[in-house]
Amino acid sequence: MSKKIIIIGATSGIGEELARQCVEKEYIVGGTGRRLERLESLKKELGNYFYYSQMDVTNHDESKEQLQSLIDQMGGMDIIVLNAGISNHPAASITAMEQKVIDVNVSGFIQMFGEAFQYFRKQGYGHIVGISSIASLFGSSRAAPYSASKSFISTYMQAYRQRCNNLREDITVTDVKPGFVKSEMIQGKKGLFWVGETETAVKQMIKDIEKKKSYSYVTRRWRLVAWLLKLTPNWILDRL
Repeated sequence: MSKKIIIIGATSGIGEELARQCVEKEYIVGGTGRRLERLESLKKELGNYFYYSQMDVTNHDESKEQLQSLIDQMGGMDIIVLNAGISNHPAASITAMEQKVIDVNVSGFIQMFGEAFQYFRKQGYGHIVGISSIASLFGSSRAAPYSASKSFISTYMQAYRQRCNNLREDITVTDVKPGFVKSEMIQGKKGLFWVGETETAVKQMIKDIEKKKSYSYVTRRWRLVAWLLKLTPNWILDRL
């Protein structure tokens, strides 16, 4: 029987490529995103294995209903990938921009995580995959709300992983920490290194999901960066 996976944030980058590769592996895939035309384009490309629902994760009541509707269309859900996120947002002020990042990356994440967790508890099993970032490991002066939001996501998932273990819930929680991966999010940014191909990163990510790993670094070389960051004293990080 084909596994059923829902990708929250499937209209670009990692989420879009994940939808493609999962369909290639004969998963039944559900995708969400704000941009309806991109979801419709994916449907034309991927065919009957792909279902979709337009969603803005900052509209909490609507997104809850849209998730349930997508689950019903697909006949269930085994895995959910929480990939919706932004790094910056056009706004009239820095404060408004930073609030938008938190609204999407933190509040939207919590809403979808909570819905998935309750669904899987009732079902008796499931797998929640959250996309944090290597940026979750340190504060960045150039992207303070982004790195803070990704740190929140990583810590939140760790706490729920502990909770599942303590309650003996059959729910796997996987924290995917991408480094720089080709996507709209990094377009135009300078000084980037080790920028990975999206296809390669997603292939590695799927392997880790299927192995039910707690942590996934994509591409693999970023595991070394994470190790170095964890060993670096704060007084050095504060001067970066």
